[in-house]
Order: sequence, then C-alpha cells, then structure tokens
Amino acid sequence: AQTIRQHGTFTLERSDEIELETRHDLMAFVRNLSETVNAASPEPLGRYIHMGVTSYDVIDTALGVMLRNSADVILQSGERLAEVIANLAREHADTPCIGRTHGIHAEPITFGFKCANWFAELTRNLNRVRACREDVAVGKVSGAVGVHGVGSPELEAIVCQRLGLNVDPASTQIINRDRHAAFLNALALLGAGLERIATELRNLQRTEILEVQEAFAKGQTGSSAMPHKRNPWNSETVCGLARLLRANSHAMLESVATWHERDLTNSSLERIVFPDSCQLADFMLNKLTSILGGLQVFPDRMMKNLRLMGDLVFSEHVMIGLIEKGMSREDAYKVAQRNAAAAWEGHDFKASVANDPDVRTRLSPEEVDEIFSLEHHLRHARFTLEATGLL
Repeated sequence: AQTIRQHGTFTLERSDEIELETRHDLMAFVRNLSETVNAASPEPLGRYIHMGVTSYDVIDTALGVMLRNSADVILQSGERLAEVIANLAREHADTPCIGRTHGIHAEPITFGFKCANWFAELTRNLNRVRACREDVAVGKVSGAVGVHGVGSPELEAIVCQRLGLNVDPASTQIINRDRHAAFLNALALLGAGLERIATELRNLQRTEILEVQEAFAKGQTGSSAMPHKRNPWNSETVCGLARLLRANSHAMLESVATWHERDLTNSSLERIVFPDSCQLADFMLNKLTSILGGLQVFPDRMMKNLRLMGDLVFSEHVMIGLIEKGMSREDAYKVAQRNAAAAWEGHDFKASVANDPDVRTRLSPEEVDEIFSLEHHLRHARFTLEATGLL
C-alpha cells in the first residue's frame, strides 16, 4: 500500500491514450496508475489497484465528495446574498410603496416588507440545499452489485470515514439517484426563488414604474441602437439561467429509474447536469448579490406610484370600518365599491366616502381619517421583518 501511495501517479495524456483502446474511462485511469506503480517496484504491485471494487465505488464516492463541497460553496454564496437582502430590508423597513396583485395596484406595503419576503424564501431554499447536501454526502465501496461480495462493510466504513462521508446503507452497483435528484431539485427551487426576485426587479425597473434600478456604470451600453436605454440585463440573466436549472432537475428525475442493480443511462447526462447546475446556482447567487448590493432605490417614486390612484388603495379599510359598525359585509362592499367607481370617474374617493350618507351615519370624521391613514395601514408592516429575524 505504501508503494502504491508513493508511486501511483497518472497523466491525462496517458489515460486518454488508454481510453482510446479500452473505451472505459475508469479502467484507463486504473491501468495508468498500475503502470506507474509497476515501473517503480520490483514486483507488479499494480495488480492490487482496484481490487475488489467496481468503477462506481470510485465514481459515486468521489461524486459524494464533489457534491458536498459544491453545496458548501453554494451555501456560502447564499448566505452572502441573504445578508445583502437583510440589509436592504432593514434600510427600507419604513419605506412605503404600493403592493400589486395581478399587476394592479392593491394596497400599500413597504419595500422592506418586500425584501423580508425574499429573505424568508431564500432562507427556506438554502435550508433545502443544506438538507440535500447531507443526502448526497455519501459513499459506497460495496462492490459490483452492492452486497460486498469481495470487499467488506468494514473497509467501506473506513474509506467513507476518511473522506468525511456517510456510508450509503443500501447501495447497488451505484448510489440510488433519488438522492441526487432531490439535490438538483433543491437547486432548481433555489433558482426559482432567485428568478422571482429578479423578475420583481425587472418589473420595478419598467420606465412607467421605475422604483428601483440596477447600477449602470459609466460608459456601459444598454442598447446598440438606442443610447438612452438602461436595460435590466443582469436580472434578465438570472431569469434565463433559472430555466436551465429546472431543465437539469427534470433530466435528473428521469435518471432515478435504472434497470435492476444499475444501467448506464444516468452516466452521460450526469457529466453535464451536476457541474452545470452547481456552477449555475453559485453564479446566479453571486450575480443577484451584485445586483442588490448596487441597487438604486427611489423612495420618492415609490410614494408617487402609491398615490397614483389617490386613496382607492384604502377601499378595504372602508368596507371593514362599516362592517365593524354593524353593516353587513355585502352592503359594506357595495358602499365601498360605489364610491370607488365614482373615484374612477374623477371624484375624490375619501371625500366621496366621507359624504356618503351610509358612511356618515356610522363613521365619525376622525374614524374616516384613520381609515385613510397610511401610517395606520402600515402599523404592522415591521412584523414580517421581526418574524424573519431581521429586526
């Protein structure tokens, strides 16, 4: 063993040369190692290399190390992004903006609340990656079909312990691919969460909204034809790559079902989806960290947009106020809707409500003022930041 450890070397050139003959990448590597060991010892000790193991004892155990280490890099990048989002949430905890549903103005929120929502989802997705990291950080040295026909469970335990891996308690010739499919699914979910943030940033950068803007460097080009353009291309990049992560996840799901104790259908695609997905996830995290770290936020524009529909955004409060005074929900809805319809025709919503006979008999002027108070509406906006540990 000492001779093998001391003299066992290989070169990519020689391994590639052998593979042209063997058509088997792992055996080319083993033969290359054996050649160097045999050349350095008086007896052919290279015969002991790969003794009692199968190719995927090597490949899948190495894969466990690589995916574990990749997950650690991804999680570190994720924590950096989480900190940037957390800082944005704290900075804008009391910055009012309009909430939108179906793309239409709904009710006021704060930009800090929006960021806290992103933070919570990112935290969940990182926790999923963390859990799946444990699932893929496993190894096997259980032989050709997993029953330790030549080797032993004790040897398997020693190898995995030295590599910092858990032993897969029920492997076949391979480690079953449900573990790896779950890992790529976690990366796809992480990517979908990043895409949701990037999509929101893209929408908020629309010219007619313009509540935030990606940093735009001096001399940067937005469009080859239109010099005035400042396109959100960084956010668009994140959105595009998220689609590839999802596609890779689907491809990995197709590899869970293998024939009997294994076939080779998983091998070719895994050479693509594992490195690509890990690199994509890390790249997207760092890209979004850069975007949000340099994000320009325009509170004045947020307030202008919030006031775009006047006081119509308080229509629910009108309805609730009337219900609390004894009016049926159906009638209260009709009163609020009737006055909202008048506001769409150019009338002042608050004035219409205050002068409505059905309102005047139930709500005092002070109560009407509270209903239309932005501060009153946002009195609990900080709760989400507190609940997510940001305040």
